[in-house]
Amino acid sequence: MNLLPDGKVRWPILNFNFMIEIRPYLRSDVADLQRLANNAMIPHFTRDRFPHPYTMNDAELWIEVNENASPVLNFAIAVDGNFAGGIGLMPQYDINRFNAEVGYWLGEPYHGRGIMTAALTLLIDHAFNKLTYVRLYANVFEHNAASMRVLEKAGFYKESIQRKAAYKNGNFIDEHVYALLKPGIL
Repeated sequence: MNLLPDGKVRWPILNFNFMIEIRPYLRSDVADLQRLANNAMIPHFTRDRFPHPYTMNDAELWIEVNENASPVLNFAIAVDGNFAGGIGLMPQYDINRFNAEVGYWLGEPYHGRGIMTAALTLLIDHAFNKLTYVRLYANVFEHNAASMRVLEKAGFYKESIQRKAAYKNGNFIDEHVYALLKPGIL
């Protein structure tokens, strides 16, 4: 763990021959966030609230909303110090308050290098050891085999397939639910 100049913590991991870290979003991320997020493929794999086209205003607003969040739940993924994507936790409430949904995306130039699995592993460590979550889960669209592989490599297991549970791009599609329990919770 390393401290950033502003006193916030970042969690690095070495993977292959490059450094991967998840860290709070920085104002300096705005241009790369806008450029990488403004990819026509991303909306096929994310919730409708992820805007497309992804404008500079969208990037500035996202960073503004997240830069002073406490606790930090949404992180930038950086590879060798360069912004590469985003990953975060969406807390659940009431009787599910020890659960969080995991969401993530990675800029296309960074695909296929094990980066997302490493970033997810860092997020899992943070959620289970720094926060109070005991169960993490992710809903994955039926056509997103790459995301399913990322989750499985990070230790998640498929809990269920919710038939035609999502409406995306004019079609009802299945959502695959993956989950991971904090070790020792059973």
